[in-house]
Amino acid sequence: MGREQLAVDVLFVGAGPASLGAALHLSRLIREHNEAVDLGRKSGRSLADLTLLVIEKGKEIGSHALSGAVIDPRALDELLEGFEDQEPPYDSAVTDDALYFLTGNHAFRSPVTPPPLKNHGLYVASLGKVIRWMAELCEENGVDVYPEFPGVKLLYEGNAVSGVRIGDKGIDRKGKRKGNFESGIDVLAKVTVLGEGPRGSLLRQAESRLKLSPKSAAQIYSIGVKEIWQAAADIPAGQVYHTLGFPLGIQEFGGGFLYTRKENLIDLGVVVGLDYQNPRLDPHRLLQQFKMHPFVREMLEGGKAISYGAKAIPEGGYYSMPRLFADGLLIVGDSAGFLNGQRLKGIHLAIKSGMLAAETIFEALIQDNFSQSTLKGYAERFESSWAREELWKVRNFRQAYQKSFWSGIIHTGLQFLTRGRGVRDPFPIMAGHRRMRRLEEYPETDDEQRSRPRFDSRLTFDKLTDVYLSDTAHEEDQPCHLKILDLDICHNRCTQEYGNPCQYFCPAHVYEMVTRQNGPALQLNFSNCVHCKTCDIMDPYEIIVWTPPEGGGGPNYKNM
Repeated sequence: MGREQLAVDVLFVGAGPASLGAALHLSRLIREHNEAVDLGRKSGRSLADLTLLVIEKGKEIGSHALSGAVIDPRALDELLEGFEDQEPPYDSAVTDDALYFLTGNHAFRSPVTPPPLKNHGLYVASLGKVIRWMAELCEENGVDVYPEFPGVKLLYEGNAVSGVRIGDKGIDRKGKRKGNFESGIDVLAKVTVLGEGPRGSLLRQAESRLKLSPKSAAQIYSIGVKEIWQAAADIPAGQVYHTLGFPLGIQEFGGGFLYTRKENLIDLGVVVGLDYQNPRLDPHRLLQQFKMHPFVREMLEGGKAISYGAKAIPEGGYYSMPRLFADGLLIVGDSAGFLNGQRLKGIHLAIKSGMLAAETIFEALIQDNFSQSTLKGYAERFESSWAREELWKVRNFRQAYQKSFWSGIIHTGLQFLTRGRGVRDPFPIMAGHRRMRRLEEYPETDDEQRSRPRFDSRLTFDKLTDVYLSDTAHEEDQPCHLKILDLDICHNRCTQEYGNPCQYFCPAHVYEMVTRQNGPALQLNFSNCVHCKTCDIMDPYEIIVWTPPEGGGGPNYKNM
């Protein structure tokens, strides 16, 4: 099928902080270069009439953006040099931070806040608001930003990336064209920058063809499941509290968080390592249990839940990062693993990665050379940056917790004393889905059955109610974007071996086991999907493949 083509100079995939930071920084470098050439202060040619394009699969810019979020301003401060009178839309400065240990009914404040969790000088914020502000600033500086443009396929000339194909619209669930059919265009670019977020579908294509993944270390993830509440009473903004213990205990990696914002808003959630062993572990259920704890319940009493969402978090660290470049290709932000799992911070690293990518692209534009011989400068810039220094200090942090909680604590202390090395460097790491144990090895206990929350629709909610709060919507009559490579495994083998863990780990009730004449069958409620990617990550057989749905589908986060 012949497709319309759109030629641009630089294409950024995903309107997150990394891509938008890269586009904005590149626009500034080009502007300053052209001004210097025009005034005779600099030799060389002007980089005039360049097209920089950011594409986003969400309905609006920021509609798929979710984070805690507490932002380290270091990278944004650097990014805004040269943009006068611009202030990020932070919500409030951090006024108090603490670590709490939760038992079933009590909360104990740690007398000392661990250094990685000290947040004074940082800001509580809505990532969605920050992204929308960044997108507006990009557009004011000549960058085109297009929502509802899902990239579904990388385009190549040989093994050089030459652009991205945008998904078609108007295909029914049987794969036939509807009356409103629109063919997706091919966006051709000299450089394509992948900033899709964690477990990006285009990055997976590039990793498969171009062998970008490290051989020695798998990427591992957590899932963050979050609600925003409107508190009934006045609360001071800027409180940042992290918790350990209940409801996870010490068997699995993770914890809870509570951040307070202006207008009496509370961000709360749980983060659960996606390398757990219990096949029935349910992150959404853990969030509901977290809210039932007296420490949390007291803050929420009389309030109202107003939003919900979930997102995967890449936590493997420095050794799990893919090769950052290829011919015509750069990888930034969460897609590349720019996240400090010890600090629970990634936004500043994502923006810095985008800036380093922009400086490399600028050099490539000057040289008119977009091969990896030039683009490898991005990796070189990273290796000499403060971003690499920060990630190097925690390069073995997350791996240490795959043995046990107490092992992780001990190794974290040793790594702190040895600037990240610990007793082994690199510390061995295993892909999370490979750690899941079979049902026969992990029988359900009476305590597990008793601890299941009863949803009262005031404090605790079932998954469908929370999906409603996420404002998620997909065109129902379209091909399912969740590809199951072998349904026979789901219906037979997985049922017996793991009890179909997809029905538990999905935080949006996408995967439902129903009873039919021939026995249990998997029903896909794909229109519930909040695009967290957990299924693609945690399926023990690796037969679930997440692909982008029709443009505009998914959650519509307003204030996440």
